[in-house]
Amino acid sequence: MVKVLISAESRYPVDREKIKAAITSVLKSRKINYAVEVSVLICGARKSRELAKQYLKDDKPHNVLSFPMEDMHLLGDIVVCYPLAQEEANRDNVLVDTKISELVSHGMLHLLGENHPE
Repeated sequence: MVKVLISAESRYPVDREKIKAAITSVLKSRKINYAVEVSVLICGARKSRELAKQYLKDDKPHNVLSFPMEDMHLLGDIVVCYPLAQEEANRDNVLVDTKISELVSHGMLHLLGENHPE
């Protein structure tokens, strides 16, 4: 069972089912079939920048941030910056919900320990 907690500021409409489907898809692709919990926050650029500054020592917003937990059942938190996702969706000519799903999937891979190549 997958428990997904989604929080979004009211001015950022999101397709919660699409987010849950993205998370479930990543878990299935990695053959994770035990109960897990993931938290997703959809926020503005200011909040994303604050989190990046606090945890990454970086003074700019990020399209997606991942904060893994040390518990195999509580995977962690994913933070998506809605304005950046919207910009990328416009650039890529896709719906913003599609871009958010891509970013959530990317964040999930980070929660599962996959990192960018150095």
